Amino acid sequence: MADNFTEKLNNLLLTTAKQNASDLHISAGRRPTIRIDGVLVGLQKEPILTADEVQGLVFALLNPMQKEQFLKDKQLDFSFAFEDKARFRVNVYFQRGLPAAALRLIPAQIRTVEELSLPPILHDLAKLSQGFVLVVGPAGHGKSTTLASILDEINHQRTEHIITIEDPVEYLFSQDRSIISQREVLADTLSFHDALRTLLRQDPDVVMIGEMRDSESIATAMTASETGHLVFSTLHTNSASQTIDRIIDSFPPNQQGQIISQLSATLVAIISQRLIPRIDGGRVPACEIMIVNSAVRNLIRERKSYQIDLVIETSSQEGMSTLNRALVDLVRKKQISLENAELYSLNPSELRILLERG
Repeated sequence: MADNFTEKLNNLLLTTAKQNASDLHISAGRRPTIRIDGVLVGLQKEPILTADEVQGLVFALLNPMQKEQFLKDKQLDFSFAFEDKARFRVNVYFQRGLPAAALRLIPAQIRTVEELSLPPILHDLAKLSQGFVLVVGPAGHGKSTTLASILDEINHQRTEHIITIEDPVEYLFSQDRSIISQREVLADTLSFHDALRTLLRQDPDVVMIGEMRDSESIATAMTASETGHLVFSTLHTNSASQTIDRIIDSFPPNQQGQIISQLSATLVAIISQRLIPRIDGGRVPACEIMIVNSAVRNLIRERKSYQIDLVIETSSQEGMSTLNRALVDLVRKKQISLENAELYSLNPSELRILLERG
């Protein structure tokens, strides 16, 4: 019976990869469902899954240790290699007492900045020797893919020791000029915090922290960038100004003065991105880009992050761009519709004014 579930799981994973879907969802009472260009699509040729079938499919993903952990914690993150065809980042969880799974397809090939249609200024981030760089945005909008692209550029162009701490490991790098140590929580280190505590003893030049989960990971990232390392990470925030507030507010008031000082000294750039459906299929990134200059540093120190949007708006010559400017550019190039630009904009009325200016 277990073999039947493994075979069915393999067929679903193969379908997900062949359809170029980003995600596969498995839950009782529904057909297996994939996400294509941001839209959920039920697999009509597949029957509606029973609770027993879902449990069989979920358990087919897990080794005995993972199964024990899942049943104890009621949820689990891990990566899953499907033969040599594809890799998935998996979250298994319980809902209404029944197992379910969400699987994110991780492409085998790490694409370049150009192939991803990202702003060329990201090449400059791959040339930095130290500092703190954040890629932010909602879940599922390509943050990990953007970071992988920058890290792989460093890998091909510089001789560095790159350490990643991920939960789970997503993109697999092929070492080129750099040494790349990819550490997966539970597989390579007992916990995220254990990995962070020993990080600087491993002689890194470049560090990628998969996600800044709490004040401890933020503090470690800033300390590492302060001591001569180049540090990349992600946050689930909507904009550069919101990101700065989130970082400062994650610390108690008596520590915020020191954090503001560290942040203003170490932060180099924040890229906030959205993946917008293209008119001709697929998705294209729209990015807000904040490069930290003396004006931004002063605003961080004075806790006036609400004024940062104005600095971004008036500093296009330094490579900065607001999200609305990026959306307007994509509408004018006829890559995305006006409706989708308004849907993803944080300020639709300003977007319409920018478009009317021609």
